[in-house]
Amino acid sequence: MTKRIFPEGRPAVCLAPMAGFSDRTFRLLCLERGADFVTSEMISGKGLLFMSEKTRALYLPQAGDVPYCVQLFGNEPQTLAKAVSIVERDLGEMLLSIDLNMGCPAPKIAGNGDGSALMRDPALAGEIVAATAEAAHVPVSVKFRKGWDAAHENAEAFARVCEENGAAFLTIHGRTREQMYSGIADRACMARVKQAVKIPVIANGDVHDAKSALDTLRETGCDGVMIGRGALGNPFLFEEIVCALEGRSYTPPTWEQRRETAMRHARMALTEKGDHAIVELRKHLAFYLRGIHDAAKLRTRINTCKTLEELEQIWG
Repeated sequence: MTKRIFPEGRPAVCLAPMAGFSDRTFRLLCLERGADFVTSEMISGKGLLFMSEKTRALYLPQAGDVPYCVQLFGNEPQTLAKAVSIVERDLGEMLLSIDLNMGCPAPKIAGNGDGSALMRDPALAGEIVAATAEAAHVPVSVKFRKGWDAAHENAEAFARVCEENGAAFLTIHGRTREQMYSGIADRACMARVKQAVKIPVIANGDVHDAKSALDTLRETGCDGVMIGRGALGNPFLFEEIVCALEGRSYTPPTWEQRRETAMRHARMALTEKGDHAIVELRKHLAFYLRGIHDAAKLRTRINTCKTLEELEQIWG
C-alpha cells in the first residue's frame, strides 16, 4: 500500500502538516524542490461532516495539483470514518493517503481530547485507526509523539496498537506533548518505535539541514524524515536532503533566489486566496529572512504591509 508514497531506493523526505503553513501554495513549492510527498493542514473530522466550506477549502484540489495526503483530527471513530469518505469523494485520484493526527500538542486540540490527548487512550486510538482504515481506499497513517509527558512515554506500545488496527505507516515526533516544541527530539525513541513495528516509520523533529537528516536516519533506522518548522522559508531544504541521500552535489540558493521564491510564494497565495491573504503571508515571508542582514527591520516592515505592491517595495 505504500509503494506509491515512498520512493524506491532511498528514504522519503516529506513535508509535515502544519496548521496555518502547509497550505496549497507552500505544498507546491516544496514539491517543486524535491519533497516526495506533502500533507495538508490538519482538518477537523466534525467540520467535514457539517460540510463546512472553510474546512473543505483546506484540501480541495485545483488545476496543477499532484496527489497529496490529507490529515484529519478528531476522537470519534465513526465521525472520522465518515470524514474519510467525504475527502475521498472530493479528491478522488488526487488523494495519496489519510493521516490521523494523534500528536498535536496545542491546548485547544489536546484539551478537547484530540491530537496528542489520544496517546492517553490507546484503545480509543486503535478504534479510530481501525474505523478509518476500513473506510479508506488509500493508506492510513498516524502521526504521534513520544508520549503525553515524561511519566507517560508510550510511543512503542502506541505504535503497535496503530499497526495492529490497520495503519500502513507511522510518523513519530520525538518529543512529548508536555515538551511541545522545546528541548531536543529524542532519536533513541524514534529508533525504538521503528524496531517495535513492521510497517514503515518516518522520523520527525529537528531536521533542519542535510546533516541533521542523515544523522536522524542513521540513528533511528527510519524509512524517511518529515520536516516541519525547518522548511519554513526554506523549501530548498528538500532538494538539499535528497541530493545528500543520492550522493549528488548541492548548491545553496543565493539571496536573490530566496527573494524570488518568497515573492513567487506571495503572488501564488494572493492569486489563490485574494488580497486578504497578505496578512496570513506575513508569517511565511518572515521565515525567508532568516540569517540575512537587517532581518529584524525587514520583518517589521513586512508585518505592516497590506498589498503586493508594498511587499515588492520592501523586498526590492
